[in-house]
Amino acid sequence: MRIPLYQVDAFSDKIFGGNAAAVCPLEAWLPDATMQAIAEENNLSETAFFVRTGDAFDIRWFTPKIEIHLAGHPTLATAHVIFRHLVYNKNEIVFSSKSGELRAGRSGDLIQLDFPAYDAKPVRSPKALIKGLKSKPVDVLLGRDYMAVFKSEADVLALEPDFAELAKLDCLGIIVTAPGDRSDFVSRFFAPRAGILEDPVTGSAHTLLIPYWAKRLGKAVLHAYQVSKRRGEIFCEHRGGRVLIGGRAVTYLQGAIEV
Repeated sequence: MRIPLYQVDAFSDKIFGGNAAAVCPLEAWLPDATMQAIAEENNLSETAFFVRTGDAFDIRWFTPKIEIHLAGHPTLATAHVIFRHLVYNKNEIVFSSKSGELRAGRSGDLIQLDFPAYDAKPVRSPKALIKGLKSKPVDVLLGRDYMAVFKSEADVLALEPDFAELAKLDCLGIIVTAPGDRSDFVSRFFAPRAGILEDPVTGSAHTLLIPYWAKRLGKAVLHAYQVSKRRGEIFCEHRGGRVLIGGRAVTYLQGAIEV
């Protein structure tokens, strides 16, 4: 079977920036084990698979190790493929996912993801988090992920985690965040349990980050950077129970795989 494959750098306007995702359009779903094997072979943070169903699209995401139920940058990459390469003539895409309905719309040169907003609750800092980050955050919160808040962007940039310790935490990933020097906030994301030591740009983490920073800064529209080595720029908006996560994307390669 020959399956189209696109590799897209999401949350960037140039190749080799942002976060690379593989996108595979399908006529019908493959066995889960096959999709997992493809994701492992691609060896990117995530591979997205989608099937068109009328005017909507069913979407699923796999890391090299597991299927996850919400992912931002591969959804942005998928929307980019549909808009640019599949000549989709509408301005909004409706995705059906295991996290419910998701939308992606065009706004100038940005693609805006309409995702659910999630709250993170203050918690005591687990020992594995402190040992794993090798630094004590100002605050720690817990939602889907742990979120460790630091005083400055420099603190976030200086982190050199012990991933074996972070892998002991019962969560998908660990967000670290702080006020930005040239943006409202910055972040990094570590997910060793999902087979991702550091994710370059993590759209789904912003479903927690945007509500937190909107409340803390008293503003609904925010500008953020994920300050990994590849660096990503995110345009954010808090809309009550939803968040808009905006970014650019660029195609790195097009091809096909044989399975």
